Amino acid sequence: MKILFLQDTDWIKRNPHQQVHLAERMVQRDHEVRVIDYEILWHDEKKRELLSKKKIHTVSKVFPDVKITVIRPPILKILLLDYISMLFTYSREIKHQIKEFKPDVIFSMDILIAFLAYPLAKRHGIRVVYYTIDIDYRLIPYQFLQPLGKWLESWNIRRADLVLSINEGLREYTIRMGADPKKTMVIRAGVDFQRFHSGVNGDEIRKKYGIGQDDTLLFFVGWLYHFSGLKEVVVELSKIKRDDIKLLIVGDGDGYDDLKQMMSDYHLENKMIMTGKQPYDLLPQYLAAADICLLPAYNNEIMRDIVPIKMYEYMAMGNPVIATRLPGIEKEFGDDNGIIFINNSNETVNRSLELIEKGVIISEGKKARKFIEKNDWNKITDDFEKVLKELI
Repeated sequence: MKILFLQDTDWIKRNPHQQVHLAERMVQRDHEVRVIDYEILWHDEKKRELLSKKKIHTVSKVFPDVKITVIRPPILKILLLDYISMLFTYSREIKHQIKEFKPDVIFSMDILIAFLAYPLAKRHGIRVVYYTIDIDYRLIPYQFLQPLGKWLESWNIRRADLVLSINEGLREYTIRMGADPKKTMVIRAGVDFQRFHSGVNGDEIRKKYGIGQDDTLLFFVGWLYHFSGLKEVVVELSKIKRDDIKLLIVGDGDGYDDLKQMMSDYHLENKMIMTGKQPYDLLPQYLAAADICLLPAYNNEIMRDIVPIKMYEYMAMGNPVIATRLPGIEKEFGDDNGIIFINNSNETVNRSLELIEKGVIISEGKKARKFIEKNDWNKITDDFEKVLKELI
């Protein structure tokens, strides 16, 4: 089977999300995969080319022995003109890949690239899958473009041969956006239990960052959105007089500089560590070093129906998770399964203190691990492979 993956974000620099895990595992099963992606972080370049050149990369994100060809068509690196240039350069590249690669199925994420691909796919009799792990139109950085993005996302969803979602909340969202319920399915995110397991040792990480054996480590990993809820966690951390509660944040993003400044403003250098982005291979060690994992995100339209992949990885390592009571997460995990729900991000530190005082961190972590054991990536890839074969 030949699968062309399309996405409006960076396959190379971003941490491996669900589609990366699926793609590399499909290659391991002797399917052919190519990717067309978009350099979403071009704004951060110090020396920027006005017109980027087409780039082809051979990339491994999860398995070192799996190499996937990632193609990045050129764009005009000027605000808004990058989107306009995509209309031409990405359409041309998709046409080229259909002619050269001859995919059996196009697996599309995000809005613009899917919109460009669908008419071309239909013309050549290629099945198209729309895959949703987010409320995509809400992630458009220009608010005035979000209504157009919502219309395009609905157009994509209604015309896809199959709409896959990673949880039931997002499946319901796609139906509200116009999907035929009979063409929708849930294929959940998974966990690589050979990588994430209780035998991983986090002592070196704790030693590296000066975290004592008796310290309780609160942990967050991921892209640092302004709505991640971490600013409120930092404020509350500054209010408690205990020095044995530490906060470790792994990742970069829009909110990184603000959090770094808050660490200085609140004099939290001895209680708060910010590592920046770290290699994915080290994530199990960071999670093994943690005591309590965090998802204190705002209950907004972006977060309401999603379940970030980090939730599964947190839980697989036997860590309890303090998370905002988001409908998608509540529907996915329910109560008494190692998730300690909060209503607002400023409750995070106090709930952590309650877990410490009650002595239930380990027992709650065991509940989390037990619940997540059914989410093995091998089983999920079996389901994914079967679904694509049946669609073709």
